[in-house]
Amino acid sequence: MVRRTAQLSLSGRTIRQIVENQGQAVLAAQRSGAVRPGFTAADCSDQTLVTGADGVMVPMVTEQQKRKRRATESVKRAAQRRRSTARTGRPKSGSDGPYKEFKVLSFYDPDKSHCHVVGTAGDHEELGRLMRREGGRLRLGQAKVKYAVSDGAVWIERQYRRRLPMLDEHILDYYHLREHVREASGVLYGEGTTKAQGWCEAMMTYVWEQGSLVMLDRLGPYLRRHRNGPKHEALVSLRDYVGKRVSMTDYPAFRQLGYDCGSGPTESQCGTLTDRLKGSGMRWDADNAECMMALASVYNSGLWGDYWNSQRATA
Repeated sequence: MVRRTAQLSLSGRTIRQIVENQGQAVLAAQRSGAVRPGFTAADCSDQTLVTGADGVMVPMVTEQQKRKRRATESVKRAAQRRRSTARTGRPKSGSDGPYKEFKVLSFYDPDKSHCHVVGTAGDHEELGRLMRREGGRLRLGQAKVKYAVSDGAVWIERQYRRRLPMLDEHILDYYHLREHVREASGVLYGEGTTKAQGWCEAMMTYVWEQGSLVMLDRLGPYLRRHRNGPKHEALVSLRDYVGKRVSMTDYPAFRQLGYDCGSGPTESQCGTLTDRLKGSGMRWDADNAECMMALASVYNSGLWGDYWNSQRATA
């Protein structure tokens, strides 16, 4: 298409390097504040801002794969490799494992008309720094209503409570809880059976209409009936999971306040930010993958046109 529309002939390698370089520029602009959210809490419907975070696995190039690739390319691309090594100082090292968890952070309003998303290859502490940075840029503290919806992972809740203490509530995604209940029902009555489905629906009705404390109370007779073995272990696991998240599963109160109890928007962003990274046969260096996520985050945050217009004006 580039050859046809612009009469330019570029190799796949050159295009990849251009995209990676632009991704590095976007990532640097995000960190410096040159690229900021396109809205603030005051622009959101009912001045309500929701946030979510999640982890997603991305395929990495391992060090063994790197060595094999260099050995193969040494014969047919020796000159290109020498130029690349001279430019970067040394060849990039591969990952310790075939996959790495990347972190995604999103902010959106209830009607999804505003969305801002960023990603990082860093650890949970780096995600926490993103929470504080982007929350400040969005003026989260000025929102009338502000809450988090997540899958209940301890590291996510810990970072939210530490970095964004102004949040009104921390909500466990309803569908993640349902999955835990479904797994327990399968152990009790057999995966996919009518009795298992009925038990799962009954427990979720309790928690949805009356709260998780009622659900925990209803688990009592089953725990007394199954005092050991796999069924007991499944029930104890469910009890402990819910027991640690009672404040996050007060769905009757959340619904009365009009809060969203599902983390679908954040999970959707996890897919769109890493869609280009998870194509068939693709493997990435962590820094290049992060640059690709930066480009995707600008697009999915509705900043694509503004960013490239600013780059065109600079040029």
